Amino acid sequence: MIKVTKDILKDVYKPRPAEAHKYDYGLLLVIGGSEFYSGSPALNALAAFRAGVDMVQIIAPWRAANIIAAFSPNLAAYPLTGSWLTKKDVPLLVSMLKSAQAVARGRAAVVIGGGLGRSEETQEAVLEFLAQVSLPIVIDADAIYAASRNPKIFKGKNFLFTPHSYEFFVLTGKNVLSREEEKIKQVQKEASLLQTTILLKGKTDIISDGKEVALNTTGSPYLTVGGTGDTLAGICGALMARGISPFIAAQAGAFINGKAGETAALSKTEGTLATDLIEAIPEVIK
Repeated sequence: MIKVTKDILKDVYKPRPAEAHKYDYGLLLVIGGSEFYSGSPALNALAAFRAGVDMVQIIAPWRAANIIAAFSPNLAAYPLTGSWLTKKDVPLLVSMLKSAQAVARGRAAVVIGGGLGRSEETQEAVLEFLAQVSLPIVIDADAIYAASRNPKIFKGKNFLFTPHSYEFFVLTGKNVLSREEEKIKQVQKEASLLQTTILLKGKTDIISDGKEVALNTTGSPYLTVGGTGDTLAGICGALMARGISPFIAAQAGAFINGKAGETAALSKTEGTLATDLIEAIPEVIK
């Protein structure tokens, strides 16, 4: 059993050489958003930037993309033609992914799911996309529902799932047990069966690749606010874009997200927002 500490950051943040170039530290594609939801992809991207990724490209339905592009000059958002993701968008997603891999010299990853919605069309599009790609992907929120329909498409791939307790049930069909020692065994067993890495979010984050288990205890009661799961997914995606394995990225991401939340909550308490957490990330990783 691994207890996650600040030492994990030494494994992911090495001193940068003077001759560092753009994309040496990754290019992250964020696929999310819909007609009604635009915040999640923006939080993914802003958290990823604060976690050290070199570039983020957001791909979202047109209304969400236009709103996201106005959030910050740091954000680049590509608008899809419709109001939500559909199967006709999949060839474009795959093409953009291949271009990202080429320009980033292989240092590319994806975060998918935040704000996508769960319409039949969108769920089918997510499934088709996941079936066609094999590079590192963080599967969060609505994309977990899609992936749960056909687990064989992601078995053995370089994917990381970041469910809360109900999404864990959706993914595995198993209710999260109350006792921590039983919960740990449950997460490890399901990660092994699904041949993937799972980060079960909670008071104690439980992370397993089916072989090893790691526990992270950073965090705050004030992180129940919406958006802190999006920041976690963005941080993990940033680390995976660097070439960090899903299991290590999940450990470091959980630690950073929780510790940044602790830092933000010291001054914001009941008013803590996900954006406050994002601004605290550099203090955690420096």
